[in-house]
Amino acid sequence: MFRFPSDEWIKAMMQDLNQSQSYKEAAKNWEGDFYFIIEPGGMLTETVTLYMDLWHGECRNAFKVEKLDGLKPAFQLKGPVSVWKKVMTKQLDPMQAMMTGQLKLTGNMAMVMKNVRAAKELVESCTRIPTEFPV
Repeated sequence: MFRFPSDEWIKAMMQDLNQSQSYKEAAKNWEGDFYFIIEPGGMLTETVTLYMDLWHGECRNAFKVEKLDGLKPAFQLKGPVSVWKKVMTKQLDPMQAMMTGQLKLTGNMAMVMKNVRAAKELVESCTRIPTEFPV
C-alpha cells in the first residue's frame, strides 16, 4: 500500500506506466512533463506537488517536489486531495472533473485534446496503484 501523495506513490506509478504496453502505445506522440498539485484536505495539511517527466510513452522520471525551484513543466493539474481520490477510485471521470473546474489543467490544451487516450491510460495507471488516501 502506497500513501498518496508521496514520493513512493509517484515512483510506483512511474514503474506501472513503464510496464504498460497500452500506455506506451497511447502516449507515443506525447511530449511534456507535469506537476500534479494536490491541495490540502482531511489529514493532508499542506499542498503537495508531484512531478512526472512523460516522453513518447515513457516516464523518464517521477518524484515528490520538495522545493519549487528550476522545473518549469509543460503542464499542471491542480485540485483538492478529495477530488484526486474520486478520480483515482473511478468515482469521477477526470475529463468531467476538469470541465467542472474541480481539477484545473494548465498547459497546451490542443496537445491534451490530441492525446485523450494517453490521458485516460495515465488515470488507469493511478487506479492500479494500491493507495492509502489521507481523506
